[in-house]
Amino acid sequence: MSGPPAAAGATSERRATEGERVRVVLAEDGVLLREGVAGLLGRFGFEVVAAVGDAVALEAAVGEFRPELVVTDIRMPPGFSDEGLRAAVRLRRDCPGLAVVALSQFVQDGYATELLESGGGVGYLLKDRVVDVEEFVDALRRVVAGETVIDPEVVRRLLVRRSDPVSLLSPREREVLALVAQGHSNAAIARTLSLSEAAVGKHVGNILAKFALPPDDNTNRRVLAALTYLRGDVPASGA
Repeated sequence: MSGPPAAAGATSERRATEGERVRVVLAEDGVLLREGVAGLLGRFGFEVVAAVGDAVALEAAVGEFRPELVVTDIRMPPGFSDEGLRAAVRLRRDCPGLAVVALSQFVQDGYATELLESGGGVGYLLKDRVVDVEEFVDALRRVVAGETVIDPEVVRRLLVRRSDPVSLLSPREREVLALVAQGHSNAAIARTLSLSEAAVGKHVGNILAKFALPPDDNTNRRVLAALTYLRGDVPASGA
């Protein structure tokens, strides 16, 4: 990693003792990378009890082998979105003592935050910033010992996104939100952007979900979304 990971000490019932072989389940859909990481971990005293290629197999392997540590890619089959990260969150929920390290080429908000807030013994590292093998192995051992180890770039990006929720939106969602902020109905937005009303409704639903607006019948969530947009001072695309 290109910088020392941020770490927060955390109490954990499990502590890795010197010379102890930590049982690991590894999840990575790329065969060459999976075999390479498995071999590397074996050389540094970890015992890879299962190496799998998708999130379903990951959860099954954890149930079968009861490892101390899971190392998982975030993007996994079949959707190649955040299947690995969602599986990690479920595993932590079901097995609070399980140490989990997520590896990714990008920062995935939402489930990433839930994983990092689930207590000690978790890590989030960016693949392209892992440049030192011994530092990577040390990060894994620290997670097993109960620490939270986060690449500083992950922290920076999550903080930026937290401060500007509009940055979570896709370009098309920003266009839709700009028109919502102007008071247009879904039908009017559909005509303006040459979309179906169903497509506009889906975009609006995604916006409300990304802004984490509560599903309260007494609250006009479209108005709250528009206010969030206006506070972000983002130019109204296509307005």
